[in-house]
Amino acid sequence: MQTNPLTGIGPTDISPTTRRRFLRRLGAAGLLAGMPGLAAGLFAGCSGELPPLPGQFSKRGPIRVGLLHSQTGSLALNENPVRDAETLAIEEINAAGGLLGRPVEIICPDTKSRTDLYPRRARTMLVDHNVAALFGGWTSDGRKVVLPLLKEFNRLLFYPLAYEGNESHHNVIYGGLLPNQQVLPAIDWLLSPSEGSRTKVFLIGTDLIYSRTANFVARKYLQSRGMQVMGEILVPLGGRDFAPIVAQIRDSGCDCILSTITGDSNLAFYRELAAIGNDPRQRPVVATSIGENSLQSFLPEEVAGHYTARCYFQGLRSPENERWVETFRAEFGYDRVLSDSMEPGYALVHLWANAVRKCGALDADSVRQALADVEFAGPSGILRVDPRTQHCAKRFRIGRVTTNREFEVIHESEQVIPPDPYPQFAFPGWSCDWTKDGLIPGPAVRFEL
Repeated sequence: MQTNPLTGIGPTDISPTTRRRFLRRLGAAGLLAGMPGLAAGLFAGCSGELPPLPGQFSKRGPIRVGLLHSQTGSLALNENPVRDAETLAIEEINAAGGLLGRPVEIICPDTKSRTDLYPRRARTMLVDHNVAALFGGWTSDGRKVVLPLLKEFNRLLFYPLAYEGNESHHNVIYGGLLPNQQVLPAIDWLLSPSEGSRTKVFLIGTDLIYSRTANFVARKYLQSRGMQVMGEILVPLGGRDFAPIVAQIRDSGCDCILSTITGDSNLAFYRELAAIGNDPRQRPVVATSIGENSLQSFLPEEVAGHYTARCYFQGLRSPENERWVETFRAEFGYDRVLSDSMEPGYALVHLWANAVRKCGALDADSVRQALADVEFAGPSGILRVDPRTQHCAKRFRIGRVTTNREFEVIHESEQVIPPDPYPQFAFPGWSCDWTKDGLIPGPAVRFEL
């Protein structure tokens, strides 16, 4: 019997319980580290030419899907929980009878927090395993290097992260917040009288596509709102030396900090802020990438009083969220917490499954068309895909960190905010409508300060 190279389990012997126990045995270190010699065998031949695209998916055996995540390295702290949330969704689908009468099987190699490994791992899943769809990713740099493969193989990537916009790809379904749903409402909130009418903002982020573009959009919007950018710094992914940066922030005269730092660099940043006695009542951080999972790695005094701008918080009160929290903890441990990046990861898997049931097929064109007519009642609310942009409408929320390292939701948009990947004040002339002419490019945009 042929076995799954990832798990060593035969394709006819895959069950939700087996996969769950396998994942829990290996834990956060990833699915490859504990198997000597497996990585070389699994990824052999990746440098060769891609074989022709199969004409159709097999109608027998498991339906394979790929989870594209870093399970080791700087991004593992963030990505492993998303992997677990996606795994839970697939377990639930299998427990309900699978899809099209077949079980769904997970392929999940480790991208090791290295941008160069995202296309190599994606290629392996597309070529060797003929996965029906990909789920996951974290940085925009990692997502963008996979786009050519998605187009060539005509597969869909369901991307769960808040990101910078300035993109709409025919083979990507975007489930996270855009700047017009996260960064811009956060700026409006900072400027409001209830938050002290703050007008002097310091921008800090990671030197990746996300921060560079999100900060560009933020600068343009801040100028239109009469607010000042008191400084901007981008740090390397995984950077730890924040003492001189925090001193510059302190001396800048800013009254708030908008942070797009990603990964475990946040630990060093908040620790250094606390070390200089920064008072969040006087100079709060509003972060875009800090969630409940991240908070567990901080001391309470390092983060209490600061803010995060997201769509989902674990403490949301709804039957769907309470059921999800209880189910996840029963499967992965009652000490686990759930965060914003996990919620769309989980919901997008179920949304894909609903589309597959709707169209009765696995190919990207059929699923894409079906997505316009399905929805999923997720933990943060109803998830629907806007067929024009292939992004989702999202609700904006602000959470304040408590001394228990939890979030207290203190602000929420009255309605869901429609997606706009190309706000015209930042990207004039750019637009997209995949129900008509697709992407319409405008003039080239320069991101320099």
